[in-house]
Amino acid sequence: MRTNRLQLALNVENLEDAIDYYSKLFATTPNKRKPGYANFAIEDPPLKLVLFEAPGASERLNHLGVECFEQADVTAAAMRFKHEGIVGPEETEATCCYATMNKVWTRDPQGMRWEWYRILQDSETFGRDATVELEAKPS
Repeated sequence: MRTNRLQLALNVENLEDAIDYYSKLFATTPNKRKPGYANFAIEDPPLKLVLFEAPGASERLNHLGVECFEQADVTAAAMRFKHEGIVGPEETEATCCYATMNKVWTRDPQGMRWEWYRILQDSETFGRDATVELEAKPS
């Protein structure tokens, strides 16, 4: 039986750069490639990622994320991102969005923020804004 999956459609400046990045991020290749268009049918996490080449687009979303239910998944993502050279800041027991969580951040070639995270517990406070730590691109 096939399960539903989330679809995210993103505008990208350079399709080839975006395909290269997302292939590394999700450890897979595009399901479909056409002029100015590509999509990934990602099994884990279940996601249909759609890329439209749209130079100069004014909107790219705020950030995207994958919620993990096991810490091993966050740790494995951080290790893979380091290996691929796309790792950003890692946060341990960080309070954000009314939850305490462990997470690792990365950015695509145009600066879209992605986080892999695991919620440890709910929080009564929003927490701090991680934007400052995310200003620099990963090395």
